[in-house]
Amino acid sequence: MMFYGRHGWRGESGRTYTFRCALTKACIPDDSGGIYVFVRRRYAFFLEPLYVGKAANLRERLVGHEKWGTAWWVLGATERHVMRVPTETERRKIEEDLIRGLKPRMNDVQMPRHENDAPNTASLRRSWEFRRAIADWFRSLIGRGQPRGTAKG
Repeated sequence: MMFYGRHGWRGESGRTYTFRCALTKACIPDDSGGIYVFVRRRYAFFLEPLYVGKAANLRERLVGHEKWGTAWWVLGATERHVMRVPTETERRKIEEDLIRGLKPRMNDVQMPRHENDAPNTASLRRSWEFRRAIADWFRSLIGRGQPRGTAKG
């Protein structure tokens, strides 16, 4: 394992997205949009995501980002991870998947508020509903109560 190489972040869907660590401005790609993660590193190997965002141009967005000061000074962010994603629709989908899966403390908009809070993106919502149906089916097999979302009575 390399300290500052590539790192994978897993979304709620179970898919792993590979990011590159960008410690300096020169490491941030200037020619494309993508997804970025503010990260706090503890004890060399333990990484905690603090904020997940998307940008049409990564360098313009990350240099002087309004939340970087809080992430760095207050929460102890040590690095930024970036991943190039060419289209806006794909960026939106990946950002929502990562926010719902990682639950970073600085993101509050797309965080699930309740266990029945479905994703906004249609493809994520379909896989989320399928996973919940399978979990409810297994729960009914072993007699662990009623499926989620049903009233007790």
